[in-house]
Amino acid sequence: MYDYWSARSGDRPLPARCDINPAHFPKLLPGISLIDVTRDDQRFRVRLAGTRLRDIYEREITGLYLDELDWGDRRDYWVSAYERVVGTGRPAQGVVRGPRASKEHLVQFWLRLPLSSDCNRIDMILCHDAFVPAVDLHAPLDNPVYGAAKVLAFEQSQ
Repeated sequence: MYDYWSARSGDRPLPARCDINPAHFPKLLPGISLIDVTRDDQRFRVRLAGTRLRDIYEREITGLYLDELDWGDRRDYWVSAYERVVGTGRPAQGVVRGPRASKEHLVQFWLRLPLSSDCNRIDMILCHDAFVPAVDLHAPLDNPVYGAAKVLAFEQSQ
């Protein structure tokens, strides 16, 4: 997903939403979301969320603001991740156990990619999330190469 995003930038610092074509990555769509960055209050609104995210949050999250999601004690972690993407204009990625309190059995591999329609202000974030049962990961999470290979293999099997 990162390579695709990077290639879609062309000669601009960042791609815009119109540069992204979901038909180019159909297998990833269940874990894809688009987040609008509102101008007025720097809130983040889910414009579109894949079906896997609906499964994780146990409800439709399209149209909700991120501060309305059930993140439990991970709220500050997520808010800072989105703010970092907007503030720096650079991608962010990470791994977290239990995307929400009732999902501790999952490990979430996440990627946040900034989009800018005017090459100046970040107005949207393209997100990819992969969720892997923790029991399927037989290596420590601090081994990013092994962990990323396991996630890729898991996604391709879906």
